[in-house]
Amino acid sequence: MKIKNFKKLAFIAVIVLTIGLIGCRTAPVYNVTDAPVNASSKISATDVKKAIMSAGAGLGWQMKEVKPGHIVGSLFLRKHSAVVDIPFTTSGYSIQYKDSTELGYDGSNIHGNYNGWIQNLDRSIQARLASM
Repeated sequence: MKIKNFKKLAFIAVIVLTIGLIGCRTAPVYNVTDAPVNASSKISATDVKKAIMSAGAGLGWQMKEVKPGHIVGSLFLRKHSAVVDIPFTTSGYSIQYKDSTELGYDGSNIHGNYNGWIQNLDRSIQARLASM
């Protein structure tokens, strides 16, 4: 009977460990480079800035224009944080990794959730630009 309980306990431990490892997956850092500004009409740099700022704010990012044509976005979730540079013009923008905390960044790879956050931010920016 005790061996049967030990086998069950060992099986449960393997399952928990596997789930934990899956949750800590890493992937190459996803950057958006020179995404085109697809708007329904000609727009200004101010319009592009507003689209980026509102897209980020809508997803919980803290967006700050550090100089004309350059926004820094910061996202804080629990003990994790991510910071990105977002240079932009009237014809395009980029979202580039800048810094992070508790995301396992090793110089080229990062926690997989980071990439999802950047993809969501990019989609939101594109949607806001398309509606202009």
